[in-house]
Amino acid sequence: MRVALYLRVSTDDQSVENQRRELLATAARRGWSIVGEYADEGISGAKGRDKRPAFDKLLKAVTKRQVDMVAAWSVDRLGRSLQDLVGFLNELHAVGCDLYLERQGLDTSTPAGRAMFQMLGVFAEFERAMMQQRIRAGIAKARERGTKSGKPFGHPSISPEREDEIRKLLATGMGIRSVARLVGAGNCTVSRVRDEMSQNHVV
Repeated sequence: MRVALYLRVSTDDQSVENQRRELLATAARRGWSIVGEYADEGISGAKGRDKRPAFDKLLKAVTKRQVDMVAAWSVDRLGRSLQDLVGFLNELHAVGCDLYLERQGLDTSTPAGRAMFQMLGVFAEFERAMMQQRIRAGIAKARERGTKSGKPFGHPSISPEREDEIRKLLATGMGIRSVARLVGAGNCTVSRVRDEMSQNHVV
């Protein structure tokens, strides 16, 4: 089996040597053939693929089917969220590549590992649902605060004078972006005024 090691540490004063040593010991026990080592040193796991050059090279090797399995010391070496892990696993499985995680004992080349992967997908979906629920709750709370304080929720309103100025400029046939730039208002605000004018048959 052709195996690629992925190693990562968050700060420059840390070393990937411990990760490498444990993974090489596992490879020796299992008879793996190590075809590459990809190490991102001093890079946070919260960074995307474009900010992790070794991770990017690893995925390119996987896409070219040069690797049968990716081995990492722990799930947090790959990313900081469950969704990151499931997304990464989906990329691997799309080309028939497996994943081994030393600390978690996850090996998707085994039936138990594949079952664990399915469970991770369920947890990732749950995490997404919870995040959406928190966002909706936050919006509702902000609306409630705005109602109690008498302040409108959403984008701040503009003065009647500026609205009049926007209407006059729109009436000349000037575009939304140009009007927004001249008046110093947002494109959405100018668009709203234009919609109101259209409804009143002004434009």
